Amino acid sequence: MKISSLQTARYEYAPKLPTMLRGGIANICVKEGEETHSVADQEKVKALFPNTYGKKEITFQNGENTSEAKKQVVGVILSGGQAPGGHNVICGLYDALKATNPENVLYGFKNGPIGLINDDYLIFDDEYINAYRNTGGFDIIGSGRTKLETTEQFAVVAEVCKKHGITAIVIIGGDDSNTNAAVLAEYFAANNTGVQVIGCPKTIDGDLKNEDIECSFGFDTATKTYAEIIGNIERDANSAKKYWHFVKVMGRSASHVALECALKTQPNVCLISEEVAAKKMSLSQLADYIADSVANRASNGMNFGVAIIPEGVVEFVPEFSVLIHEINELLAGAKADAFNALPTWEDKYAFIEKGLTVESMAVFAILPQSIQQQLFLERDPHGNVQVSLIESEKLFSALVAAKLAERKAAGTYTGKFNPLHHFLGYEGRCAFPSNFDADYCYSLGYNAFMLIQYGYNGYLSKISNLSKPATEWVAGGMPITKMMNIERRHGEDKPVIKKALVELDGAPFKYFEERRETWAVETAYVYPGAIQYYGPAEVCDITTVTLALEQAK
Repeated sequence: MKISSLQTARYEYAPKLPTMLRGGIANICVKEGEETHSVADQEKVKALFPNTYGKKEITFQNGENTSEAKKQVVGVILSGGQAPGGHNVICGLYDALKATNPENVLYGFKNGPIGLINDDYLIFDDEYINAYRNTGGFDIIGSGRTKLETTEQFAVVAEVCKKHGITAIVIIGGDDSNTNAAVLAEYFAANNTGVQVIGCPKTIDGDLKNEDIECSFGFDTATKTYAEIIGNIERDANSAKKYWHFVKVMGRSASHVALECALKTQPNVCLISEEVAAKKMSLSQLADYIADSVANRASNGMNFGVAIIPEGVVEFVPEFSVLIHEINELLAGAKADAFNALPTWEDKYAFIEKGLTVESMAVFAILPQSIQQQLFLERDPHGNVQVSLIESEKLFSALVAAKLAERKAAGTYTGKFNPLHHFLGYEGRCAFPSNFDADYCYSLGYNAFMLIQYGYNGYLSKISNLSKPATEWVAGGMPITKMMNIERRHGEDKPVIKKALVELDGAPFKYFEERRETWAVETAYVYPGAIQYYGPAEVCDITTVTLALEQAK
């Protein structure tokens, strides 16, 4: 296999660790903090996790290692979608494990949680690990979306662990995966298996964060990758001066990616789903908002611009959510077969018109026909609309075009509007991790093994103080149950880690809010360029604008 020169150079990069983890395994001790409780529904969560609830937060610091000396056999899985830096979590875990005792063993279970269930694994060695250091992707062992959530699955996993003498499992994943990690940890504790479970916070969406998790890994690299492309698009727009670019970015449930990209590039428009929901903005209002920027710029001779659209924004529009619910009801059961049997779109449209309320039909009628058809052609296995597949960037450009046509007819707009469309998603999930993510992930993995060595179970590997240089980061752990609340899902109360949405009173959004009116009219573009790996620390090791604003002193 041919290897690029960058890849060769990245193999040699030595990730930076927090000072407290750099003095050697023998010089790392534990400082215990206060007992914890869940963020909400304390009694219900405690009842579900009697063996792992209420444990203390801990911090590692320099001092004599007092952990029990024993051979550790650890299993690791990657769960869910890819995020840059996952390989380094495993590398950090491996290095700490081998530094503690060369006889320690690391199993990699293949293709996510299913690898644990099917006992499909490899055993890591130096040669294999060294081929993946500081690289993007999850191809080191693969990933998957199987959920570990039933007692039958837990029993199988326990038997697999017993077969190999496994003492701990590290689950690298997002909110659902870490919820599953907590439930598995509770099962192991309740059944005296002797197996520990440690989680690591991963998601490029940035929605796995709270007072303890300052940033999930992969978010920095993904947003830098997207921002480079958006900056390039902005430069092209400012050069050609004849196109409006509508750029959809990943973020189904939260707009952290869109906001960070906006802070990095200063586009003319960026929608924030959480604001749309809070203000109960309609599709028509959103289209007018974007059209105002188009028209104002056109009046100054600038028939070009850039708009960032979060992937899931339409789900936050109240009237659209009602429409989706009605469509799901309209096509429930046998009615879907009757609808699909209709020969033409005109016949189907009449069927829809009869089945929707007047209010929802008014919303449906303003959608471009291509979007209308997407709502009925793309269904999930339960027969529901797959909202994530809606091409919202094309939806909004079409709605804006209609608004501008009305204004032109009224004589209030004389500009030109030529839209182009982009979706930035998979481009950012497996990029070479930035120095920040390479360092952060290596620290998470190294730290995860220290939690194992000290006997913790149901804990999340935690690295904080992330806006500072890596030497000043703080390593420790927190019980996963601290992040939990109870939500009603499929008719049952379930413990879940709540997704963190953009806080409209937070410093990052306030910074954006104070400047967006200027950006909407002026050409204030910033061109971040490619991720830099070598050079001054202020260029190579900087983290996100979001984190810098949140932790500004």
